[in-house]
Amino acid sequence: MLVERRKVLIGGLGLAVAGFGPAARAAALAGARIGTRDKTLEAHHLSFYHIHTAETLSVTYRENGALVPDALAALTRLLRDFRTGEVHEIDVALLDTLSLLHDAADRRGHFEVISGFRSPRTNAALRKITTGVAEGSLHMSGRAIDVRSTGLATKDLRAAALELARGGVGYYPSSNFVHLDTGAFRAW
Repeated sequence: MLVERRKVLIGGLGLAVAGFGPAARAAALAGARIGTRDKTLEAHHLSFYHIHTAETLSVTYRENGALVPDALAALTRLLRDFRTGEVHEIDVALLDTLSLLHDAADRRGHFEVISGFRSPRTNAALRKITTGVAEGSLHMSGRAIDVRSTGLATKDLRAAALELARGGVGYYPSSNFVHLDTGAFRAW
């Protein structure tokens, strides 16, 4: 009976996100299997402060197993390329990773955003003036974010992200942030 119920819930989740792009649908369905308990029925709430724009956002992006379209639109706007104003859909799996990391902070504090989506033009410009900017950066596809947390020390945020092993984890202690992405698990 539990297996049938789960199939119905996951099937319903698929229908709920049918209007989103393929990346969002795949991430939402993958999100149905996060952790050992069924996290899809929990509300996924995140709070942000963008250090370059001074914008704040506190939003529930997943509720009762379904993605919240207005919340995703607000996240896309907040995490835009602040240099050009260009926007790009943010990978829901990245949001789910942030939600799990917020759990590690006992849901305290918020994330301070250093960089979300970056346009190819911005990425190329940054590559010319600094090291550590990948030519094919996942920031350009909405699959990476650079953050710190007011609920966890940056080194502890990194440790929690490494424990999750859900994608790339870069640690920049001198700049006080962690890079997170939804690519293959790796660390630097």
